[in-house]
Amino acid sequence: MTLSVRNNFFRGGIILAALSLIIIIAGAAFVFRAYPGTVESASMRSHGVVQKLIEGFTEPSAYVPFWTMLGAVAYSLISISLIYFFFEKTQSPEILFFGLFVISLAFEFERINIPLKQVFSFPPMYLITAARILLFGRYFGLFSLFATGIFASGLDVQKQQTVFFMLILAALVIAFNVPIDSLVWDSSLKMLNGYGAMFAVVEGGILAVTVLTFMVSAFTRGSRHYIFIGLGAFMAFAGRNILLKSDTWITPIPGILLLMGGTWLVCALLHREYLWL
Repeated sequence: MTLSVRNNFFRGGIILAALSLIIIIAGAAFVFRAYPGTVESASMRSHGVVQKLIEGFTEPSAYVPFWTMLGAVAYSLISISLIYFFFEKTQSPEILFFGLFVISLAFEFERINIPLKQVFSFPPMYLITAARILLFGRYFGLFSLFATGIFASGLDVQKQQTVFFMLILAALVIAFNVPIDSLVWDSSLKMLNGYGAMFAVVEGGILAVTVLTFMVSAFTRGSRHYIFIGLGAFMAFAGRNILLKSDTWITPIPGILLLMGGTWLVCALLHREYLWL
């Protein structure tokens, strides 16, 4: 994949994130007052390791899902803009897929549809479609982070386009085949879907393999930068999960700081690694 084609993906990501941010800000005027009732109607707390640790002494807060959604999309817009600026003329096979991971957070705007449904009456199929788009975004982001690792480990650069389409296909297969209940959501305002426990195990396995590929890359390439890039990828994944699953004011700030810190670590060291190529 040429630099111009890759940069077109980044430009498209900037446009997507900007549109998502506009939708959230515009939608807030209609749905902000609906958040307390919508969160109160949640059938369960959102899942996650950190959530499990704190749910015994915390209660869901009405507006946390809105601010975490806004924070995720704002992060996506700012980060992909900076990646485009600093890597516009720098060839790095890993940065394409890490950029796609960053862009995937723009799909979080779909969480605004649950409170929107409380204000405007529209068919349940609308919510199911929004939930599938959200699922696509989350798994496309996860697979993109995994691809960042496998290209760091030495996968042929010529296979970038093939891998890109494979990631889209894999995310679409999950998004369109997982059963979704249009009447049930958790306290982070994500529609509940089937096979949650199985997907949690799969996510953990993919993360472990991703970090391992960066460790292997540090050995095969003789560059200790990849050890810290792997650490940054882990931080970005952990921060994303904490942020997106937050339903109380304790976790969003640590989540966004981890996400931003991991992103900076990955991008800064990849830029240093490829600066003179």
